[in-house]
Order: sequence, then structure tokens, then C-alpha cells
Amino acid sequence: MARPGLHRRKYFIDRAFQTRFIVTFLLILVMGGCLSVVLTWLGWFGGADTLTSNYDSGGLVIKKTSLAILPSVVWTTLITTCVLGLVVWLVTLLVSHKIAGPMYRFEHDIQTIAEGDLQKKIRIRDGDQFAALAESLNAMVDGLNGKVAKMETKLARLADQAREVESPLTGVIEECRKALHDEFRL
Repeated sequence: MARPGLHRRKYFIDRAFQTRFIVTFLLILVMGGCLSVVLTWLGWFGGADTLTSNYDSGGLVIKKTSLAILPSVVWTTLITTCVLGLVVWLVTLLVSHKIAGPMYRFEHDIQTIAEGDLQKKIRIRDGDQFAALAESLNAMVDGLNGKVAKMETKLARLADQAREVESPLTGVIEECRKALHDEFRL
């Protein structure tokens, strides 16, 4: 289905869609990190009723376990969220490109078909989404092309017969053939 020279040239095809797609996943990641910190702070992981002792600034300090480990949890969550954020950004960019790319092709190719080019084929890269849809649309356009070509053949035959009998409808039939050729590229 893919053309041999069809390679990715730019990663942001539909910048608005892809940005929303990426930001949505990044927000989910950040919300997960915030939830982890809040749950630790509230002590919902068994640390609410326990105390922990540690040395801080040369003295023994006794704190609730959840508050004692909170700085470590915050830093760990922050670092993990940043690293995973980069990974999520890259993966969602690539995934969104596999969606936005074919949609971009569909928009432009379907517009060309709507303008009457019944020889146009929708081509997308291997591995992109919607390959089955592209095949179905191509089959539909091929079927429509075949039907319009049959109509043109029948009109040509009818025009020949009308000329043979010198029918006054010859001009109307020729106008129909011309309109068919003007409207469609077969």
C-alpha cells in the first residue's frame, strides 16, 4: 500500500491534534506522580500511625513515617516523572504521527477525488493506522470509476447510433459526454 518514496519528513503533521494528544498523556503522568506524593503525605501507605527516628542536623528526630519519607518520595517522583515524561513525549509523538499522517493523506486525497479525479489512489505508509480504510476507499473509487466509464461507453454508443439516424438528440448526448469528461478524470 505504501509508495516506495513515502518517508516521514516531519513529525508534527497536525500540530494541534498531536499537541493535545501528547499533553493529555503527559498530564496523566504528572497527575499520577502528584497522587503518589499526596498519598504518601497523607500516610495512606501504612505510615500514618507509625513513627520513625532519624538523625537530622546532629540530633535525633522522631517524625511520622509518612512525613519522614516524604522528601525522598517527592524527589524520586519528580525525577521519575521527568524521565518518563520524555519517554511518554517521544512515544506519543510517534503514535500520534501514525494517526495524523494517514488523516492528512485522507483529507487531501479525498478532496482530489471529490473534485472528480477517479484515478486517484489513497496511499499511506506501511505500519500506519487506517490501511484497511484506505483499501476500502480505493475499492470504492475504483468501482465508481468503472461505473462512470461504463456510462461514458454507453453514451458514446448512443451518440453513434443517434448520428446514424440523424436524431435531433445527438447534440444533447454529446453535451452529456462532454459534461462527463469535464467532471471526471477517468
